[in-house]
Amino acid sequence: MERSGAAGGWVPMCQSVLPAHANHRGELSAGQLLKWMDATACLAAEKHAGVSCVTASMDDIQFEEAARVGQVITIKARVNRAFKTSMEVGIKVTVQDVLTNVEKIVSVAYATYVVKPVGAEKIELEPVKLLSAEDYLEHALATERKRIRLGYQEVFQNLMQESNKEGDHCDTSEEENALSTDLTHVQSIELVQPPHANHHGNTFGGQIMAWMETVASISASRLCRSYPILKSVNMFKFWGPSVVGDRLVFNAIVNNTFQNSVEVGVRVEAYNCEEWIRNQARHINSAFLIFNSVNDKGELLTFPRIKPITKDGVRRFHGAIARKRIRLARKYMLSAKEDKPYDLWEKSNEAYMSYSNIATLTYLAAKPGWEVTSTLNNIKIWTHEDGDVLSLKVEMQVKTVSHVAFSLLSNFMYRQQWDKHFLTCEVLQAVSEDDKIYYVTSPPPPMAGHQPRDFVILVSRRQPLEPSEPYVVAVKSVTLASMPPSPEHCRSEILCAGFQIYSDSSSSCRVYYFNQMTSDLMPYLAANLTGSSNSIGDAALECIKFLELKGSEC
Repeated sequence: MERSGAAGGWVPMCQSVLPAHANHRGELSAGQLLKWMDATACLAAEKHAGVSCVTASMDDIQFEEAARVGQVITIKARVNRAFKTSMEVGIKVTVQDVLTNVEKIVSVAYATYVVKPVGAEKIELEPVKLLSAEDYLEHALATERKRIRLGYQEVFQNLMQESNKEGDHCDTSEEENALSTDLTHVQSIELVQPPHANHHGNTFGGQIMAWMETVASISASRLCRSYPILKSVNMFKFWGPSVVGDRLVFNAIVNNTFQNSVEVGVRVEAYNCEEWIRNQARHINSAFLIFNSVNDKGELLTFPRIKPITKDGVRRFHGAIARKRIRLARKYMLSAKEDKPYDLWEKSNEAYMSYSNIATLTYLAAKPGWEVTSTLNNIKIWTHEDGDVLSLKVEMQVKTVSHVAFSLLSNFMYRQQWDKHFLTCEVLQAVSEDDKIYYVTSPPPPMAGHQPRDFVILVSRRQPLEPSEPYVVAVKSVTLASMPPSPEHCRSEILCAGFQIYSDSSSSCRVYYFNQMTSDLMPYLAANLTGSSNSIGDAALECIKFLELKGSEC
């Protein structure tokens, strides 16, 4: 059975923060906020699906601001993309001071919801109806975020294996002041009652999150002797349902400390009456919550080092380090709108670098304000100015099937056959089937005194999931320890470049080339646009000829 997709748009929820919602500091409890976020997101999912939905997971959550009693919390949620039986829901939380009217962002998060079929009925979701440029943008990036979710466990296991190979040991075992993690173990039991569940009797995911935050906060407080503040949560993933009448057992323990922060792991097990008597637990959820703590002056407190004693404690100790590496990579790489090259490539960065590479190009292509500067035959050239950043877009009409053009343009070993700016090109690392790192050399710019240039670039490619979507080839500079700058070349950076390829017919396509100019190339681009050089148009013509010639051979 198919369900009709609702038009894109936010589902809002506004709440005034009351004393009952707040902690001892008069700030909105993180657990209460998680409940509201889950409820709002579920409403958005059910609006699209037309049937009941349940929380499958919630991505890493960062809390940027605290809301206080008397302020107004606004939570907006919308379905970014519907897959067959699941949906990604975007959540935006803001806080407004009613006296000053100042509004700040508290958190931006993404959750996954799945439809709850009635009986044996199979439900397949309709696509989301996209109404705005922002809808299209988030719809495109939802696929990339799904790749990250699916690949998270593999990245984590790779980091853990690296740690084992390096013989990494806990360096706190002999520290006099290191504390045993056993002191931080907290267990709590909750009985699921009707107010904790939806109309089908399933426990609200947000309620479980709130209970997890409570028990984790108590665990963290045993180290800092203060009131911990939840700053972020590693992905909540629900492994199974719980219902009214279940007993939920929460076990929390500190995994590791990092100067001003602490990671607490929480495991949730469910029991019905029979399982409770037989002690047969159902593992329904695990999550990792990161806290910090402040003194009366608002200064961050330092957490004591911890000393894992058991084999499981050592595993959790190293797991916390691996998750921190992934969090730092995610925080840096998901700032896709920032114009900067990537830092050192490593395992913890791979998924996020690939995501950010695609996302940066998608953001650039979706920007309003592109201006046509040249039109010639099958080629159009646009420019876009944003402060001191100048970007280029070239449209090419090509008589080649779109998937063939994609295959040719995504393999940079072909680039020398049509682009005179590529002197040499070699693959340094095949990261995955869709991501490769290349080393490219290029002649000097046409200004006297310049050296030949070289680049280390990540090329990420994606095929469309829907006919209206483009093929994407994204390019951005990376840093490899094995390929440092050399005196023979001037190491240059590509902030954002690549191709989007749209199918026009069974024998033709439109190819868009994008390039965000670095300061050293802007004089060269300016010369082209004023007519003193036809390099951009010439390169586009050579690209069209190459694609049509190779396409005819396929």
